[in-house]
Order: sequence, then structure tokens, then C-alpha cells
Amino acid sequence: MSMSIRNQLPGTVTAVVPGEAMATVTVRLAGGPDVTAAITLEAVRDLGLAEGSAVRALVKSTEVSLATGRVNGLSIRNRLPGTVREITTGGVMASVKVVTEGGVLTSAVTKEAVDDLGLAAGSSVTALIKATEVALAVG
Repeated sequence: MSMSIRNQLPGTVTAVVPGEAMATVTVRLAGGPDVTAAITLEAVRDLGLAEGSAVRALVKSTEVSLATGRVNGLSIRNRLPGTVREITTGGVMASVKVVTEGGVLTSAVTKEAVDDLGLAAGSSVTALIKATEVALAVG
């Protein structure tokens, strides 16, 4: 199946913590860092997720935020440090490719955000992704 989701990072499930309707699933990405996904218990069952399951963490580029300084006081679980590899800008929006230990992430942000953050190739950033915005795929 082909998908338009730019960010597809391979990894292995290291933990599944069920709640009443939702579960948190921790995935160790191939490069080493962990990502947390908050998905339904039904999805955990349907995908057959358990420790050791091979998965891909899927994140739309519009759901990847970027920070240039220290990140404190946020509920966002996934914080992946990285370096900007390239920036493609249009009239209003920009596509920022960030190299992290877990793979390359694409972030779709406004051109104004790129300017305000002073982003350029080689800039250090932290990619921020809410756990509820991480989907998991198997197979």
C-alpha cells in the first residue's frame, strides 16, 4: 500500500500499556530513540501488537513541530533532537527535512516560522510529535 504520509520510521514495540479504551505503545526506532503512540485498544488487538512486534511509526508532516531551544513544560511525549538537512519554501509554507537518530523527518511549517526560528541547513532543532498523532503500521 502506498501512502502520502512522509514520515514512516521503522522500529520495534518495546511496551504496550493498556488503558480503558486507549493504549500507549512505545516503539524503539531503528536508530535508537523511543517514540510513544497513543492508539485504541481495538487497534492494538487488530494489529496484534506486543513486545517485539516490528512496526512503522507514521506521522503526517503537518503534525511535526520544531523547536530551536530547550523544551520544558510541554505535554508532548515525543521529542527527537536533530539537525536540519534542507528547507524547501513556497509562498506561505515550507518543508523542513530533519535528520534524527530515528531517521529523517519532514515537518510542514509556515515560511514565517522558518524565518522566526532562523532555520537553515545545519540548524539544531527538536522535532515534537504528540503521541496521539503517531499511527502504527505492521507488515
